[in-house]
Amino acid sequence: MALTVNTAFDEFMRNSVNLDPGIVSNARTSRDNLIENIAEFDDKDGFFDLCDSFNVHFGSFARKTKCRELDDIDLMIGIAASGATYYAYDPWDNVRITASSSNDAQVECTRSDGTLNSTQVLNRFRKKLENVREYSRSEIHRNGEAVTLNLTSKDWSFDIVPCFHTVVESNGRSYYLIPNGNGNWKKTDPKKDRDHVINTNQEKNGRVLELIRLCKWWNGNCNSARIPSYILETMIINQCDNMDELSPWIDMRFRDSLKFIADHILLPIEDMKEIQGDINTIDYIDRLLIKARANECYDKACTAMKKELDDKDHHESINKWREIFGEEFPAYG
Repeated sequence: MALTVNTAFDEFMRNSVNLDPGIVSNARTSRDNLIENIAEFDDKDGFFDLCDSFNVHFGSFARKTKCRELDDIDLMIGIAASGATYYAYDPWDNVRITASSSNDAQVECTRSDGTLNSTQVLNRFRKKLENVREYSRSEIHRNGEAVTLNLTSKDWSFDIVPCFHTVVESNGRSYYLIPNGNGNWKKTDPKKDRDHVINTNQEKNGRVLELIRLCKWWNGNCNSARIPSYILETMIINQCDNMDELSPWIDMRFRDSLKFIADHILLPIEDMKEIQGDINTIDYIDRLLIKARANECYDKACTAMKKELDDKDHHESINKWREIFGEEFPAYG
């Protein structure tokens, strides 16, 4: 219950949108324990030679852009090359790695042509993780790019991605090579994503992260057609990068994001890593549905703000916001 729009949004962000601080703390402890468990596999019993210097916490949990509820945590686990090499000029999403001849695990995951099969690498990780006590089961993620590890006593799972790190290439960049779902590897650079988000948030006085979380909550709970999380996050970062400043009021920022989504969902969306190019793979019919829903909510948000600012009617304004967010948004009173 709230008497003003500002207090209603404060309550909504605290109780419904932002992750519970206690859960965040427990999740980080659980993540660190898992990393310690995996480190114990290093070059033992025929496993890979691991390289923890380029383990990476990535994904929205690491970037602090995940909204409630916490469902998964992403980890990249570094594998030492041990003499393995890669074809730097292969397409970014279908890179071949020539396996090491000195590491038994790599040798056992090698095809007849000498290249390292990423699916077999994932399976080696999956089988190893099955023996860790506090995890209930491990399975290859549906996209074939990670091992999903479920815990016995937690609501979240881990997506574990084995990776190699490249040398600096002719363009001055180095990359991480992760499974591509088809047995080869693909280039990625999650640190570039993270740095972009951090820098944009800092440049906009710390007003970006909670905006992304609110947009993700709206996207996941209020729409029939949904924008994939990374695409939506990229859109909001693009919006913020193109604005001189952001309003200190979250309702105004969210209203502007609805307009930005409606105006840009039909267009190409370039990925923050500057590797993939256009990442807007959303079905065209779904794009139209998203555009219509964003416009509808934008109109309601404008009405809500008029009720609050011009008419000084916080009751009706809160009711209008409840039309957008549903019953989890605090009622007036």
